[in-house]
Amino acid sequence: MSMTVDRSQIESLVRDAIRQSMSGAGVAASPASSSASPSSQPAGWVDGKPNLRVSISARHCHLTDEHVEILFGAGSVLEPDKDLYQDGFYAAKQTVMVVGPRRRMLPNVRVLGPTRPFSQLELAFTDSISLGIDAPVRHSGKIEGTPGCVLVGPAGSVQLEQGVIRAARHVHLNEHDANFYGVSNGDMMQLVIKSNDCSVIFDDVLVREDKAAKLEVHIDTDEGNACNLDAASEVFLQKMPGDCACGH
Repeated sequence: MSMTVDRSQIESLVRDAIRQSMSGAGVAASPASSSASPSSQPAGWVDGKPNLRVSISARHCHLTDEHVEILFGAGSVLEPDKDLYQDGFYAAKQTVMVVGPRRRMLPNVRVLGPTRPFSQLELAFTDSISLGIDAPVRHSGKIEGTPGCVLVGPAGSVQLEQGVIRAARHVHLNEHDANFYGVSNGDMMQLVIKSNDCSVIFDDVLVREDKAAKLEVHIDTDEGNACNLDAASEVFLQKMPGDCACGH
């Protein structure tokens, strides 16, 4: 979906916003967050078993090197501000403003690094409503046919022709985690969250296996709020119904 926003309108919208200090937009973990594990154990394991972490992935964007320079100035690179749980990934100091149809906007959307071959904006459903964009649920990188938006930084703006998605929930894990649960890359799992008066079972959690990954489920802010993740009394992963039982 193509979208055009007049440059003068953008400048009017962002004149004050780009002067604001950058606010944090990280992730929140479940009470089962990991502590450092001995070197004899796989990454992220504690006491001989996987230590599940469930993180709320707030709205954020990924940028190409070219778009970083357009938005923040020639020669600019992403500046790490806070390391994410997955090694090598970080929340950058830089933020952008996102402008949707009819000049609706979201200020201070965090950029995550490192840079990618294509730019992508990841929103929750309520974010997409606020912007006036009908963002589809997609797994990261599957942006063909998705809506676009305008990204605005202190040095310029970028009009994305596509790349706005509602990120589908997924779990990062390594081969040791996969063996423990009896799953493989591309399988679907089930995330069970027990919370007082609002327990939720999330189906269709995509398995994304990588040898460098640590066990972590990503859900968006709407999903985290629906189950009151911060107050959860129990959180565990299991195979989808119909598969054999696994530990948790």
